[in-house]
This record gives sequence, structure tokens and C-alpha cells, in this order.
Amino acid sequence: MSDDQDVRWLDPDEQHAWRAYIVASLRLRQRLHRELTESHGISLADYEVLVCLNMAPDRCTRMTELAGQLGSTKSRLSHQIGKLEDAGLVARRPDPEDKRGVLTQLTDAGQRVLDEAAPTHVRGAREHLIDLLTPDEQTAVATAFTRVLEHLDDVEGRRDTLTQKEAWQSGRMQTP
Repeated sequence: MSDDQDVRWLDPDEQHAWRAYIVASLRLRQRLHRELTESHGISLADYEVLVCLNMAPDRCTRMTELAGQLGSTKSRLSHQIGKLEDAGLVARRPDPEDKRGVLTQLTDAGQRVLDEAAPTHVRGAREHLIDLLTPDEQTAVATAFTRVLEHLDDVEGRRDTLTQKEAWQSGRMQTP
């Protein structure tokens, strides 16, 4: 059993903020996923992989870096990349600089899917979040979640290892 004396329980306002975030973020991701799958046959998770690869130099990055950017485990990402590779959207090859590493590259077919799906995703992001917020609220959301991401990078020992672009890709952007 845990020691309840060490827990700073949430007060009603904090609980409301936490639950609103949890439920809204889950439902927002579900909605964006549904819009992408219905319109383009691609999941939100796959779309995010394509976005990260699109932003990488030569549309190519190491699997370990991609896993970190997406907040995914290597094994889960490997399975996901396998499906994307079977669909011809990405290609894997050994890293010539590190024989233990694997590079993943966005193919031309993957770029076409991304280009077709991006407007749907941006419309969804606007309709279901951005346009619901005032400019001040957008700034507050960006400030708050940048602070959360920086905290998590610190806790996970990643802050010093991420470039600014990688930190942005790791969750601060959702469109190419």
C-alpha cells in the first residue's frame, strides 16, 4: 500500500483541469484518427511517422531517433514501420555509419500520402482545437505544454540530447 500522507491530492479545480485534459486529448486524437482513416486510409499514428520522416534531412532518420520523437518503444515502432514498409510508404536500410543502426526513409509514395492527408489533418486540428481557442489561449496552451515536454525531457534525461528540431518533432508539431 502507498503512504497517502506523501500524496498531494488534487483539489476540485485541479481535478477538473486534469480530467478535462485527459478526456479531451483522448477524444481529439480519436477524432483526428477517424478523419484520417476515413478520408485517406491512414492512421493518426502512421501520419505522425510520415510527418517526422518528412522533416528529417533527406526524409530519413534512425529508428531509435524516430522512436524518441514519437514517444514510442522500439519494438512497437518496428512493427508499425513494418506495416508502412509493406504499404510502400517507407523503406528501411542499415545505417552505413553504424552497422547496428537502422535508417527509415520516407518514400515518394509516402510523401504523396502525407501531402494528400495533411490538409485533412490541418482542417481537423483547426476545427477541433485551434479555432476554439483565442490567441491568448493558444499561447497559454503552447506555453504550458512546452513546459510539460521540457519537464518530461529532463525526467527522461533527453533534454540535452535533443536538437531543437527533434524536440519540436517529439510532439510540438503535427503537420508537415
